[in-house]
Amino acid sequence: MQLRRHVLTQWSACVVALALPAVGCTEQPTAGASAQAFNATDSAWILLMIPMSERARLLTDLAPSRTADPALAALAADTGSTLRADLRRLRAVLRLSGVPDTRPHEGHDMPGMVSLDILRQAADANGQAFDRMLTDALGAHFTQSGVLCAGERARGRADRAKDLAAAIAKNTAAAASRLDELSAARARS
Repeated sequence: MQLRRHVLTQWSACVVALALPAVGCTEQPTAGASAQAFNATDSAWILLMIPMSERARLLTDLAPSRTADPALAALAADTGSTLRADLRRLRAVLRLSGVPDTRPHEGHDMPGMVSLDILRQAADANGQAFDRMLTDALGAHFTQSGVLCAGERARGRADRAKDLAAAIAKNTAAAASRLDELSAARARS
């Protein structure tokens, strides 16, 4: 009896372990006819882009009082403004999808997401130390945002989400180019 229970427990654990990835990638519950166009990729992309954008915006908000470089401060201000607009649009598309904002990535530190440690360190830094943190974190954010937006555009189904991903990718590419130019100018001086 003991062996049988152990075998059943192991078998059950294996079934659950194999089923979890499938469950995590199934269609998300939606409400209303307009929400039917959203697939799991759309939902996952939106739910990841919101915290990524929120964290990056928190970092850009620190720049005016911490950076030593006026050009970097201007880039941070423009990026922060763009992120605010992106967040409004992401939340609107999330509402349209009918997927609840369960904040599944709350507290996570993922590639391209400004970490909570960086935010704490940046809040205590000034001048060149802050500038390095801002430059590195924004560069990683821009790169990962581009990757995520490309994935949404390739595998998403909802036109509203795919159009937003295209707009974010375009803005991100322009900001990344501007950041590269600033970094090159700093390296020359």
